[in-house]
Amino acid sequence: MKIFDLYDAKDIKVEDVGLKRYINISEKLMIKSHGRDRESRPKINIIERLIGQLGVPGHRGKKQKIMSHWASGKWTTNALTVLKAFKIIQEKTGQNPVQVFVKAVENAAPRDEITTIEYGGARYPQAVDVAPIRRLNLALKNICHGAYDKAFGKKLEFADSLAAEIISSSQNAGDSFAIAKKNETEKMADSAR
Repeated sequence: MKIFDLYDAKDIKVEDVGLKRYINISEKLMIKSHGRDRESRPKINIIERLIGQLGVPGHRGKKQKIMSHWASGKWTTNALTVLKAFKIIQEKTGQNPVQVFVKAVENAAPRDEITTIEYGGARYPQAVDVAPIRRLNLALKNICHGAYDKAFGKKLEFADSLAAEIISSSQNAGDSFAIAKKNETEKMADSAR
């Protein structure tokens, strides 16, 4: 059995030891758990998590910054967008798009972050290690935000921009929003040590 009956997941390798347990690439025809695996996030397929994240790509924090017809919230629309993006990735790279996507998530996941500690009435930034599930969440969120920003207000289709963001993240390219965000977060954490 293959993912969407198109992509083989047997040869996909997760090289990041911290994320290995949390990146689930189980082979299914229809990647939709209907919320059954919601309580245990490591069981949720990473492609299903990407599809779910595409429903709200314009949100930044508590503000609903930008929205358009691409962020419909419909699972079928988002799944078709991901399928189009995977076809574009396969055409451009000649590799398994699921492997490229896994590599992009590994590269875009930050290892350090900043939290604020209040001590004696003053607030200090403190660098902390990021939990693996949060690393995965941040990587998926930043990939979606980068793809959405590249397509917003331009003639570029969302599937094209998503494919471009995944490819550039998998290659650790500087033009990737997710990689830039990861580097920025880790630099801030280094300065707060």
